[in-house]
Amino acid sequence: MDSFHYTFPALRGVQAGREYYVAMCPLKLLPRLFQFDSLELPPEFRAQRVLNRARIPAITRYIVEHPQDYAFSAITASVDGEVIFTPFGDEGAKRNIGELTVPLSATFIVNDGQHRRAAIEEALREQPELGDEAIAVVFYLDAGLKRSQQIFADLNTHAVRASASIGILYDFRSPLAQVARRAASVVPAFKGMTEMERSSIANRSLKLFTLSGIYYATGALLRKNGEDEISAQEEQLAVDYWTALAEIIPEWNERIMRATSSLELRRDYIHFHSVTLHALGIAGADLIATHPRNWREPLGLLRTMDWRRTNQMWEGRAMVGGKLSKARAQIIRTASAMKQLLGLPLSPEELRMEQMPVAHTVVDEEDLRETER
Repeated sequence: MDSFHYTFPALRGVQAGREYYVAMCPLKLLPRLFQFDSLELPPEFRAQRVLNRARIPAITRYIVEHPQDYAFSAITASVDGEVIFTPFGDEGAKRNIGELTVPLSATFIVNDGQHRRAAIEEALREQPELGDEAIAVVFYLDAGLKRSQQIFADLNTHAVRASASIGILYDFRSPLAQVARRAASVVPAFKGMTEMERSSIANRSLKLFTLSGIYYATGALLRKNGEDEISAQEEQLAVDYWTALAEIIPEWNERIMRATSSLELRRDYIHFHSVTLHALGIAGADLIATHPRNWREPLGLLRTMDWRRTNQMWEGRAMVGGKLSKARAQIIRTASAMKQLLGLPLSPEELRMEQMPVAHTVVDEEDLRETER
């Protein structure tokens, strides 16, 4: 073995008949250990996808802004070199606990976690003191390019991203997530009728709204993003606005919702779907900006709106080809219809959207995951 090497405390395990190791790696070593395949190589000669630089700043900010409570899952890497595992003993658990020695000349390929690794490198430039903290690394012994490519495929093929709703439910850093959770729990129309875990609603579900739909709609209402500060007054304003709508929209009446099949309500009306909820948030933001003291009075004009899917005015707005669409143009056009009824002027973008042809992309609400942002 080379005279110079890295030594990591490690655990040894076996998967598919092959040994692998889980080690603790200091963050400051990551940039030196793990290199990316050349971008000039075609994909069939690489063991990973091309690094998406646009993703790195957000992950870097996450580390830098939360140095006391950030959390990362393990990085997975293949190592090509003469690796030696020295156990602490010959019996029991000690046989699989020890030190992993890897020569400096070894080649490492990140199979999973290349964006985490790049973001950590950027974060260390801003906060070098994080360098002595550690991240878990799963090392597989390299068995050639084909094996490394298969590891990448296996790790990513079976990975399932958490739904937007459950991410919002468990996010206690985002002020907007907090407002969305409160609205879902206290607004009469949302209380008990919000799907908190999934971002789509099954046909047999008793729920009518999704937490992610409320989140994005409230963000549009308050003109806030996930990390923006939200005052107590703004939070109460959001609750008051959605509560007022629950008193105005007939089908949002608690008694009607609980006496009617959720499937029938979502099938027959557009205002239980995220595209319309988001549009209500956009229209509400402009209404409150125009009438900050008495916005409730003009909001009452929405009582006259026909929210049924059979209403042809929604074609080209919330609906395309008879199906609900959450394309940005459809959200804006739906909001424009509400704003015109409320007597609000349209923005230049809304006027431009009104003149554009109907989008050809058709998506059905029941088959969607929340992807508004």
